[in-house]
Amino acid sequence: MSTAVPSLAEVIAALDRWYPPSTAESWDAVGLTCGDPAEPAGRILLAVDCVPAVVDEAVSMGAGLLITHHPLLLSGVHGVPADDAKGSMVHRMIRAGVAHFAAHTNADIARGGVSEALAGLFSLAEVTPLVPSARASLDQLSVYAPRAAVPSLIDALTAAGAGEVGNYDRCTFTVDGTGTFRPLPGADPAIGDVGTVTSVAETRLSMVLPRAVRSRVLAAMYAAHPYEEVAFELTEQPPLPSDLGTGRIGRLAAPLPLREFTQLVAQRLPRTVWGVRAAGEPDQPVQLVAVCGGSGGGYAEAARAAGADVYLTADLKHHSTVETVTERTGTVSSYAGRPMALIDAAHWATEAPWLPVLAGRLSEEFSERLTIGVSELVTDPWTLHQPSGSAEPSSAAD
Repeated sequence: MSTAVPSLAEVIAALDRWYPPSTAESWDAVGLTCGDPAEPAGRILLAVDCVPAVVDEAVSMGAGLLITHHPLLLSGVHGVPADDAKGSMVHRMIRAGVAHFAAHTNADIARGGVSEALAGLFSLAEVTPLVPSARASLDQLSVYAPRAAVPSLIDALTAAGAGEVGNYDRCTFTVDGTGTFRPLPGADPAIGDVGTVTSVAETRLSMVLPRAVRSRVLAAMYAAHPYEEVAFELTEQPPLPSDLGTGRIGRLAAPLPLREFTQLVAQRLPRTVWGVRAAGEPDQPVQLVAVCGGSGGGYAEAARAAGADVYLTADLKHHSTVETVTERTGTVSSYAGRPMALIDAAHWATEAPWLPVLAGRLSEEFSERLTIGVSELVTDPWTLHQPSGSAEPSSAAD
């Protein structure tokens, strides 16, 4: 086992394997913001937000890489001058040798990602995605070739992106048989003669491929195949749900009244001024729990359709909350017929539980070759909370 400090490129390769950038939303800005992939990673700091105080922390600890959940440059920019708020952070990190990497919506939906870490706080059983993502659209390619040409054909198709199934590549299926053909006038056959029926020992080679690389794979097939005319079949596979997706849903070991589950949420989530608030009957029992790290209000209907007794997320709005807690659930829940309860926590607090999970994965992947820190800074922006009718506000310092 290597004891050398891994490069940024090695760490990024692991992050991209766990949280593929191709699964991020089209509007998102994930990946490396600044930094040289060839440089050593050394020390890594993990945080939810890339804000000046977190950048200062990364510089102070001598980090070679700052990984945050939220991108620094989410909106399109045309420059990062040092007198700009975000540009100043980029310049500070570059001067200090701190690279910055963001894993955002690709980390939200992933196995071991943000919502799964949130579900893990409550030891939910039978956890599945609340809104499963469709698997990448796949084709199945079957091409007929003389047997001696099959190994080189597999090499070419694999290099073009075919044959990947989960954590495996070069996945193929072959069937041997006999191919027959008669070259017509004008043909230039690699095997056989014009006008003569020819029989050849051939293999049917089948591989799957992402539809997005279809053109590249077909071009590789034509280039590597020895025949003048290539016989092949291309079948589009229907989209199937995956084990990735938005949010998670699972069951508590035993039902709890909403008031007790809300207290449990407040105990398990990191402390914020925003705190935790619930909408629903305090004594209604909850067992089937849906969660979504970050702003998940748009998935409340999916949680209700799944029969969830309670849905935990952040940034909930008044009107949709009123509608959700006064309308009835579906038929999946053990408590069907009751309105679904909602729990609203601070956005930062619902995403921060992912950081220790990521730290553990990095430690396991790179053993003692990295020093990994999890920022303890609370970057939730709310700093005061005063209940209606009270005289004294509470604050982050209380």
